[in-house]
Amino acid sequence: MIDSHCHLDHEPLFSNLDKVIKRSKDVGIKKLLTISTSLESFSRVKEIVKKDEMIYGTIGIHPHETKDNCINSDLIVKNLNENQKIIGVGETGLDFFYNNSEKNKQVDSFNVHIEASIKANVPLIIHSRNAEEETFNILNDYKDQNLKILMHCFTGSQKFAEKLLNLDAFFSASGIITFKNATDLQKTFGYLPLEKILIETDSPFLAPVPNRGKKNEPSFIDFTASKLAEIKDISKQKLIEETTTNFNKLFFN
Repeated sequence: MIDSHCHLDHEPLFSNLDKVIKRSKDVGIKKLLTISTSLESFSRVKEIVKKDEMIYGTIGIHPHETKDNCINSDLIVKNLNENQKIIGVGETGLDFFYNNSEKNKQVDSFNVHIEASIKANVPLIIHSRNAEEETFNILNDYKDQNLKILMHCFTGSQKFAEKLLNLDAFFSASGIITFKNATDLQKTFGYLPLEKILIETDSPFLAPVPNRGKKNEPSFIDFTASKLAEIKDISKQKLIEETTTNFNKLFFN
């Protein structure tokens, strides 16, 4: 099992890393991908990946942080080349729900990250909220450049998913699929090809049922895996094997 998206530099995870790592291993997690959200976050991620061989990281600026963080594609590529355990670009994308940063700054930053992902030939981890059309249109501009797309914590419509599949995108399921009101999302993940699906926690956010409301952590991914196996009508072991294969194919091929 692999948690393809967590934030180990956030509290309460950061102060309890040894225990968090142990509990992750106890439920069968083989890899953790801890995600950068700002320049300050990336400085912590670089240290966290040294804690255990199972931990990998990414470099990127979350759309919420683009008002205060500026990065160029060359700097992203340089850091990817300097550290073999930094294996992805992001979290980047567009969030027009909160609009914590100006739209034009989010778009500019998104394009910088896309260009770096293509240059370095590593996956791009995308956050998209209330921005389906804009996200797709930007990605579609790069459709002939072998961009490796991972839609993190996917909560979009099935129509959006269908369009993204034409760009060969992967989709990550979070604890949201365990929520009672997530029937449309559950149907979308039922529709998506198994070979295009990963699982994640987005911890410390979005704890799955039965831990909804608590601070999330990687070990809780077990509940998400169980629910996704139910949605896909396959065994949990099959689900774990397939999503693990998909992660390794995306990040290590």
